[in-house]
Amino acid sequence: MTYGVVVPGRPTGVLADVWGRSVVRDVILTVGAASAVGLAAQISIPVPGSPVPITGQTFAVVLAGAALGASRGAAAMLLYAIAGALGVPWFAGGASGWPAATGGYLVGFVLAAALAGQLAALGADRRPVHTVWLMAAGNALIYLVGVPWLAFATGMGLAGAVTAGLVPYLIGDVLKTALAAALLPGVWNLVGRRAGAAPDRRL
Repeated sequence: MTYGVVVPGRPTGVLADVWGRSVVRDVILTVGAASAVGLAAQISIPVPGSPVPITGQTFAVVLAGAALGASRGAAAMLLYAIAGALGVPWFAGGASGWPAATGGYLVGFVLAAALAGQLAALGADRRPVHTVWLMAAGNALIYLVGVPWLAFATGMGLAGAVTAGLVPYLIGDVLKTALAAALLPGVWNLVGRRAGAAPDRRL
């Protein structure tokens, strides 16, 4: 399926639906995705002058949303944010409790996972070029919420928040996007082969 067009013999939906769906499986996938983001958050590199470290979170968030779909992806990120705020030490660097300055990024995680899941359900994770746009849209939504929140919470102003909460992460985001553009279509090609469909080699 490419943007809503069903290709005969090719599995449809998001990756999590390929092998069927049940309540138990949905719960396991949701908890697993939240845990994966928590694990990715432990890859944490402090950025001088910024309360926002470089982590693997954004990659895990958008990837989880694409794999699980909008509802389960958003639920996983909501679980991640609420559990961390209540004391589970799986925010960046093993922190917990609601982070006043960077809470907007957590809100953005929920929205980005939902957006990535919706785009993936339309087929945007099947081809590398479309996956690049899926990842870019998810990351942009995280920053769209996180950067103004950072500006308001710290009083540094919007320009300062862009400098502290956006610019240092762009190179990493490009690398993560390139990795996702290879990973997601690659997995779909493997699924297509197992289902007897010809792999999609278009860009």
